[in-house]
Amino acid sequence: MTTRDDPQAPPNGFDQGALDQNGAELTVLEKLGWQAFFADQVAAEDLDETPPVRVVEAHRSGLRVQGDGIDQLVPPKLAATVGDWVLLNRVLPTSSRVLERKSLFKRRAPGHDRSIQLIAANTDTSFIVTSCNADFNLARLERYLALAFEAEVTPVILLTKPDLCADTTPYVEQAQSISSRVPVVLLNAKSQEAKDQLAPWCKPGDTLVFLGTSGVGKSTLVNALFGRETAATAEIREDDARGRHTTRHRQMRFLPNGCAVMDTPGMRELQMAEAEAGIADLFEDLAELAGQCKFRNCKHENEPGCALIAARARGEIDQVRLERWRKLVVEDRSNTASLADRKSGGKALRKTIRSMKKLNKKLGR
Repeated sequence: MTTRDDPQAPPNGFDQGALDQNGAELTVLEKLGWQAFFADQVAAEDLDETPPVRVVEAHRSGLRVQGDGIDQLVPPKLAATVGDWVLLNRVLPTSSRVLERKSLFKRRAPGHDRSIQLIAANTDTSFIVTSCNADFNLARLERYLALAFEAEVTPVILLTKPDLCADTTPYVEQAQSISSRVPVVLLNAKSQEAKDQLAPWCKPGDTLVFLGTSGVGKSTLVNALFGRETAATAEIREDDARGRHTTRHRQMRFLPNGCAVMDTPGMRELQMAEAEAGIADLFEDLAELAGQCKFRNCKHENEPGCALIAARARGEIDQVRLERWRKLVVEDRSNTASLADRKSGGKALRKTIRSMKKLNKKLGR
């Protein structure tokens, strides 16, 4: 199904004169974010039979994919998420091949289901958005940043709604205290300057993702980049500063220069899973000290020879930050182990089912 009248469908969603860094005009695939990393995974003879498409929207009814002259919905059984590149099997779309990812944001799925929820794939920059009001939460920001470090995606903290407080300095200083590797940008999402402030990260062929809770201004910032109303917005509740869900599903839009912009629904629950390296990168100093403990299984509570307890006693590390790190480490290990148990249990069940089928066939049942 091709929909040329859709303003988001290529090539109508792009500036036909968009150029790459060498001055050459971008192809439709390049405007969708096609790079050498993905091209190297595909044999030239496969391109006609299974053309590359990118997942640009995720709905309960399926995944919307776009490519050169292609715009269609793939049934939800395909294990992909927004940002993924797929070699489209035109005959059986759910059997399409998902290409290896450059990066992947994921979390443990909310609720009691032991599974991983894919959030965004193949992004280059993550804009982690929070506001200068009661929504600001240092521990939550650390969670988002740990996921970004795990995915090896460049994170940028965006502090919005500076007009809602008398002094923005405490918010800026707290955000900057998390990591010297993460830029912090204070901006008014509704101002004319917002687009210019984000411009350094909006490069042709790159993909940006906006992450944060509801009501912090993600969709407003998307609109600022496009200079028009492309994403629905809503005001926050005044009683608790919490926002209302305006983005209902993950979706990707494209700037005229070929930069992909991904908007996501607000996420207040962000359970760590399979993010050990990202947590260690974010809390690099604490992770290094933990490696100096006397016992390898040290819980850093009251064990003898704990390097972290000693450093805390000397006033070298902050107790509250130490507790936040320890909570993330324990949570990640627990969730990762739980997911591993489910995977192994699923494999055992499938093996049993196959054995029963073989036995029934042999017995003529």
